Amino acid sequence: MTVPVKALGAALLGFLAIPAAAELPVGARAPVFATQAALAGKETGFSLGAALARGPVVLYFYPKAFTKGCTLEANAFAEAMDEFAAMGATVIGLSADDIGTLKEFSVLECRNAFPVGVASAELINAYDVNLVREGKDLGVTSRTSYVIAPDGRIAMVHSDMDYRDHVRLSLEAVKKLGR
Repeated sequence: MTVPVKALGAALLGFLAIPAAAELPVGARAPVFATQAALAGKETGFSLGAALARGPVVLYFYPKAFTKGCTLEANAFAEAMDEFAAMGATVIGLSADDIGTLKEFSVLECRNAFPVGVASAELINAYDVNLVREGKDLGVTSRTSYVIAPDGRIAMVHSDMDYRDHVRLSLEAVKKLGR
């Protein structure tokens, strides 16, 4: 039996990859950035500073569009958007994917509900979300979610390659900010 190289690579990415270093800590000032993004299949821009002026921001990094875990995570965030919006929170997903891929992902998996943006190498380093395997930077991000309070400070961080708790923990953190 032969296994396609692409499928094997995706499996190894999920099981053997670990973040290079610890993510940014709660209480730290979130690095401000602007990037290309896609929403509902159209290219747009995203500015963390502008988003924070409107309320808390859920900034979630994911390794690669259209992979199983990243698709399921995007679907879960899309399903929870009414709850995030009711609390005044902005959600954006970030990956090292190109803008063309993100345009398609924003429609098919994010269901036109929130933007996904390009995470440059500088942005990945600033948020300390490099995914490393056997000492080699894979050029993608770890699965890490940040909730950033309107004052620009990190209120919650969750780094786990299993996508399942990211939405729930992000919602809980945003709710705590509203108290």
